[in-house]
Amino acid sequence: MIEITEEDFNISKVIEEAENPDVGAVVTFLGIVRDDGISGMEIAVHEGAAAEELGKIRDEAMERFDIRSLDIRNRKGTLPIGGKILLVVCGAPHRKDAFLACEYVVDELHKRVPIQRKELP
Repeated sequence: MIEITEEDFNISKVIEEAENPDVGAVVTFLGIVRDDGISGMEIAVHEGAAAEELGKIRDEAMERFDIRSLDIRNRKGTLPIGGKILLVVCGAPHRKDAFLACEYVVDELHKRVPIQRKELP
Protein backbone atom coordinates (compact mmCIF):
# COMPACT_ATOMS: atom_id res chain seq x y z
CA MET A 1 0.00 0.00 0.00
CA ILE A 2 1.06 3.54 -0.72
CA GLU A 3 -0.48 6.32 1.32
CA ILE A 4 0.12 10.07 1.52
CA THR A 5 -1.79 11.50 4.45
CA GLU A 6 -2.04 14.22 7.07
CA GLU A 7 -3.14 11.58 9.58
CA ASP A 8 -0.69 9.76 11.83
CA PHE A 9 -0.24 6.06 11.10
CA ASN A 10 -0.38 2.99 13.32
CA ILE A 11 3.01 1.30 12.95
CA SER A 12 1.95 -1.91 14.71
CA LYS A 13 -1.01 -2.37 12.37
CA VAL A 14 1.15 -1.94 9.26
CA ILE A 15 3.69 -4.46 10.61
CA GLU A 16 0.93 -6.97 11.42
CA GLU A 17 -0.38 -6.64 7.85
CA ALA A 18 3.11 -7.56 6.54
CA GLU A 19 3.25 -10.77 8.56
CA ASN A 20 2.24 -14.01 6.84
CA PRO A 21 3.50 -17.62 6.63
CA ASP A 22 5.88 -16.78 3.72
CA VAL A 23 7.57 -13.96 5.61
CA GLY A 24 10.58 -14.61 7.82
CA ALA A 25 11.63 -10.98 8.22
CA VAL A 26 9.86 -7.64 8.49
CA VAL A 27 12.09 -4.57 8.24
CA THR A 28 10.81 -1.10 9.00
CA PHE A 29 12.10 2.41 8.52
CA LEU A 30 10.52 5.24 10.46
CA GLY A 31 11.54 8.80 9.71
CA ILE A 32 10.68 11.32 12.42
CA VAL A 33 11.08 15.07 12.90
CA ARG A 34 14.16 15.50 15.07
CA ASP A 35 14.91 18.45 17.34
CA ASP A 36 17.64 20.37 15.53
CA GLY A 37 16.63 23.64 17.15
CA ILE A 38 13.44 23.81 15.08
CA SER A 39 9.81 23.88 16.19
CA GLY A 40 8.56 21.41 13.58
CA MET A 41 8.46 20.68 9.88
CA GLU A 42 6.16 21.58 7.02
CA ILE A 43 5.85 18.85 4.39
CA ALA A 44 4.36 19.72 1.01
CA VAL A 45 3.55 16.93 -1.42
CA HIS A 46 2.42 17.06 -5.03
CA GLU A 47 0.11 14.11 -4.36
CA GLY A 48 -0.61 12.88 -7.88
CA ALA A 49 3.02 12.93 -9.00
CA ALA A 50 4.28 11.64 -5.64
CA ALA A 51 1.85 8.71 -5.57
CA GLU A 52 2.75 7.80 -9.16
CA GLU A 53 6.50 7.87 -8.47
CA LEU A 54 6.10 5.97 -5.20
CA GLY A 55 4.19 3.32 -7.15
CA LYS A 56 7.06 3.00 -9.61
CA ILE A 57 9.58 2.72 -6.78
CA ARG A 58 7.45 0.10 -5.06
CA ASP A 59 7.15 -1.91 -8.29
CA GLU A 60 10.91 -1.70 -8.87
CA ALA A 61 11.65 -2.93 -5.35
CA MET A 62 9.16 -5.80 -5.69
CA GLU A 63 10.91 -6.89 -8.92
CA ARG A 64 14.46 -6.31 -7.75
CA PHE A 65 14.30 -8.00 -4.33
CA ASP A 66 12.69 -11.21 -3.04
CA ILE A 67 10.02 -9.51 -0.95
CA ARG A 68 6.36 -10.36 -0.33
CA SER A 69 5.01 -7.01 0.83
CA LEU A 70 5.99 -3.37 0.76
CA ASP A 71 4.06 -0.55 2.39
CA ILE A 72 4.99 3.12 2.12
CA ARG A 73 3.28 5.85 4.11
CA ASN A 74 4.35 9.49 3.93
CA ARG A 75 2.87 12.35 5.91
CA LYS A 76 2.10 15.83 4.68
CA GLY A 77 1.24 19.04 6.48
CA THR A 78 2.75 20.55 9.60
CA LEU A 79 4.43 18.07 11.96
CA PRO A 80 5.80 18.71 15.47
CA ILE A 81 9.13 17.51 16.86
CA GLY A 82 8.81 13.74 17.18
CA GLY A 83 6.15 13.58 14.46
CA LYS A 84 6.30 10.57 12.16
CA ILE A 85 7.17 11.55 8.57
CA LEU A 86 7.78 8.34 6.66
CA LEU A 87 7.09 4.66 7.28
CA VAL A 88 8.41 1.89 5.05
CA VAL A 89 7.55 -1.71 5.98
CA CYS A 90 9.05 -4.57 3.98
CA GLY A 91 8.17 -8.24 4.43
CA ALA A 92 10.42 -10.93 2.92
CA PRO A 93 11.34 -14.58 3.38
CA HIS A 94 14.87 -13.52 4.41
CA ARG A 95 16.24 -10.47 6.19
CA LYS A 96 18.81 -9.44 3.57
CA ASP A 97 16.23 -8.73 0.87
CA ALA A 98 13.98 -6.97 3.39
CA PHE A 99 16.80 -4.66 4.45
CA LEU A 100 17.96 -4.00 0.89
CA ALA A 101 14.45 -3.28 -0.36
CA CYS A 102 13.73 -0.93 2.52
CA GLU A 103 16.97 0.97 1.92
CA TYR A 104 16.26 1.14 -1.82
CA VAL A 105 12.81 2.65 -1.23
CA VAL A 106 14.08 5.32 1.17
CA ASP A 107 16.99 6.27 -1.09
CA GLU A 108 14.87 6.44 -4.25
CA LEU A 109 12.08 8.35 -2.49
CA HIS A 110 14.54 11.08 -1.50
CA LYS A 111 15.94 11.27 -5.05
CA ARG A 112 12.76 11.07 -7.12
CA VAL A 113 9.55 11.89 -5.25
CA PRO A 114 8.29 15.52 -5.29
CA ILE A 115 8.14 16.15 -1.55
CA GLN A 116 9.37 19.40 -0.04
CA ARG A 117 10.40 19.54 3.60
CA LYS A 118 10.76 22.90 5.31
CA GLU A 119 12.11 23.21 8.83
CA LEU A 120 10.08 25.62 10.97
CA PRO A 121 11.96 28.02 13.26
